[in-house]
Amino acid sequence: MEEAHNAQVDKRLVRRSFDRAAADYDAHAVLQREVGNRMLERLEYIRHEPRVILDAGTGTGTGASGLQARYADARVVALDLAESMLRIACPVRPFWQRWRNAPVPVPVCGDIDQLPLRADSVNMVWSSLALQWCNDLSVSLAEFRRVLVPGGLLMFATFGPDTLKELRTAFNAVDGYRHVNHFVDMHDIGDLLVQGGYAAPVMDMEFITLTYAGLSEMLREIKAIGAHNVTAGRNPGLTGRARWHALEQAMETFRQNGRLPLTWEVIYGHAWKPLEAPRRTDVQPVVWQSRKS
Repeated sequence: MEEAHNAQVDKRLVRRSFDRAAADYDAHAVLQREVGNRMLERLEYIRHEPRVILDAGTGTGTGASGLQARYADARVVALDLAESMLRIACPVRPFWQRWRNAPVPVPVCGDIDQLPLRADSVNMVWSSLALQWCNDLSVSLAEFRRVLVPGGLLMFATFGPDTLKELRTAFNAVDGYRHVNHFVDMHDIGDLLVQGGYAAPVMDMEFITLTYAGLSEMLREIKAIGAHNVTAGRNPGLTGRARWHALEQAMETFRQNGRLPLTWEVIYGHAWKPLEAPRRTDVQPVVWQSRKS
C-alpha cells in the first residue's frame, strides 16, 4: 500500500511543473513532437470524420494544430491542466483570422480526470503523452468514454514501465527514494479499455532511445519538458555531492559509443465507444508489439 501511495502523482506539482516549462517547452520536446506526428500518421488508416475533437493534455498545442489542419471543419477543444501551456497553444487570434472566421482550437483549462465537458459531446478524444500524469487510468478512460458520442473514437499515446529504465536503475543504486514516475503496462491498459466498455481496442508499443553527452544534460532536458518526478515518494531534499557522484557512476555503466542512452517505452492505443451497450465484457483486446529504437 505504501508503494502505491508513493507512486501517486501530485496534480498540483504537475500543473506547476508545466506552467514553468511552457515558455521553453517546444525547444526541448523532440520526443513529444515525434510521438504526436506518429499518431497523426495513424489517422490515415482510420475511417472517421469527427465534428468535435478533444485534445486532452494539449501542451503547447502542436497536436491540436495538426488535428485542426487535418479536419478543417472540425471544432478542436484544446484542454490542459496548465494555463501557461494553453496561452501558447491558443494565442489570441489576429484580426484577419477573426474576420475570416478561420477555425482554431478552443482552449479549456481542466483535468482529464474531471473533464469540464458534457456527456456525449465529442466525436474523438485524442491524448498524446498525457495519461501518464493521471493516478487512476480507469477514471481517466471512464471520463473519455463519458464525453464521447456513441461511435466516437479514443486515440492515445502514453509511456510504459520501461520508460527511463536506465535512470531508475541508477537512482536505485544511490538511495531508496522514488525518482522516476510510475508507468502502466500496455496489457493492463488494454484490459482497462475492455473493462471500461470500449469496443475493438488495439494496442501496440515501441521503444525510442535518446542519447546524451552526460547526466547533467539528460536531467536538464527532462526538467525542461516538465517530465521530472512528481510522485509522493520523491526525495524532498537536494542531491548532495556524494550522491550525485554515485549517480553519475551508476549511469556510466550504461554508456555506449560515448553517449548515455535513455529509453522511452511509447504505448499507442485506440478504441471506440460502442453504438450500443456491449453485451460481453470478457473479450480480450487486440494487442501486438513492435519494438523500434
